[in-house]
Amino acid sequence: MVAVWLQGLESPTFNLLTGLCNFSQILKLIIRKDGVLGPRSEGGRLGVMSSALKVLKERMADVNALDSAIAMMDWDQQTYMPRGGVEARAHHLESLSKMRHEMFVADETQKALEGAAKEATGDDAALVRVIDRDMKLSTKLPVELVARKAKLAAIAHEDWVAARSKNDFAGFMPTLEQMFDIAREEAECLGYTDHIYDALTDQYEEGMTAADWKKMYESIKGPQVELVKAIANAGPVDDSRLVGDWDKNKQSEFTEMIAKAVGFDFNRGRQDTAPHPFCTGWSVGDIRLTTRYKPYIGSAIFGTLHEAGHGMYEQGSPEAWDLTALAGGVSLGMHESQSRTWENIVGRSRAFWVRFLPDLQRTFPALADLSVDQFYKMINKVQPSLIRVEADELTYNLHTLVRFEIECDVLTGALKVKDMPEAWNSKYEEYLGIRPSTDSEGCLQDVHWSQGSIGYFPTYSMGNILSYQIWNSLSKDVKNPDELIAKGEFEPILSWLQKNIYSQGKKFTPKELIQNATGEPMNAKYYLDGLGAKYRALYGL
Repeated sequence: MVAVWLQGLESPTFNLLTGLCNFSQILKLIIRKDGVLGPRSEGGRLGVMSSALKVLKERMADVNALDSAIAMMDWDQQTYMPRGGVEARAHHLESLSKMRHEMFVADETQKALEGAAKEATGDDAALVRVIDRDMKLSTKLPVELVARKAKLAAIAHEDWVAARSKNDFAGFMPTLEQMFDIAREEAECLGYTDHIYDALTDQYEEGMTAADWKKMYESIKGPQVELVKAIANAGPVDDSRLVGDWDKNKQSEFTEMIAKAVGFDFNRGRQDTAPHPFCTGWSVGDIRLTTRYKPYIGSAIFGTLHEAGHGMYEQGSPEAWDLTALAGGVSLGMHESQSRTWENIVGRSRAFWVRFLPDLQRTFPALADLSVDQFYKMINKVQPSLIRVEADELTYNLHTLVRFEIECDVLTGALKVKDMPEAWNSKYEEYLGIRPSTDSEGCLQDVHWSQGSIGYFPTYSMGNILSYQIWNSLSKDVKNPDELIAKGEFEPILSWLQKNIYSQGKKFTPKELIQNATGEPMNAKYYLDGLGAKYRALYGL
């Protein structure tokens, strides 16, 4: 999850330990005589199960508890953990990841899965399908590789934070080389037919390949480049009024207010800060957002709306599926479609600021003389920039294209990690007409490679495309959504998404879900038409 906070946390360490101690499933784990982790029945003895499906669900509940502990430790590391704790945290994550993998691929789990496949119907059949896909992937990965990656990722995150702050790519390079080596090992274990990238990206977006991603980028690149050129000829937009020394506490209050207004439930979630915004969680009742505060006031605002989109998707899973493999977003592309919907289609709409600009102006009086139209144009300024997460809608996909091409080249050996900064800078100059002056604003800006998330970036552009396709279908059922947004009435919009996307969890495959929700496979037409209409109107083209 994809994959992102500072008010009122009295003791992060106490809360972390309390949360871990509340994982009742972890407390039920025992080491059996055969050395395999397994569920314990009441009285301390392994019960005899009459149903393979029941055994599978109990074992998966324990796997989920370990997943939750790992996610909580990762969240803590990125938000509150002192840097001195990295070695211990790396050991903890290595051990937990090893335990989790061993339990999941154990003979007992596989036997239960085989039996459950014969008896499951309805939602249970969907649950078995999801677990079966995960099993087919996991059994190909040696436990040693899984544990080694988890340990390196914990250490690499701290190395990345330090390297980015010091503009020190050379210091981070050995760690990054190890992570790409692990990615190659993963790909070879998983297997592929055409391109090494295929094995890795399939873990994030089921069924997608390097060839599919190339086709996707080709379908949108030409029209977007043409529109960007037309906008450039229309003259620059001055958004300097949005840059300043904005009080962080007031930003936090405002961003939490708008997140709550659109539908994020703070009774089942919270927001904190992190170097790179993300969203995570360990149940539908506990979803964590993060944002960050920078001189550009839109950074925190749109970062919060983006992560709230992820968060509402996670909160929308049926409670009956909580802590099971059916809960949560079905893929990273679909997840990103929801973060981009709430960030861009809703949050960057004129209607949104008809409702919320007065609140922002009361919070920050320096903006009091701006009209809605002036503010609307400023926050939708189209200009090639260096930082992906703050890029405008039109140039955003060029940022992910750079990362996709570099990942492919490094994995195949066409590019050495040591040459990554120059390759990155040259691609930015070619595609965006700008060149980073430092590696911190270049190839060190993203957290993903330090986590081993290689094969992930194209799903961001997929999410952009899907967001407009889904919005097109939503707009047929929810009449005049802009009028609702302008009045601050988001419930009809959220309800449609809840019914058609969020409540479906992983019951369907990603391709089935988009077909069910929109009546057709992924189609870039709605994205290109939507962007064209919006920006041609904005710039008078």
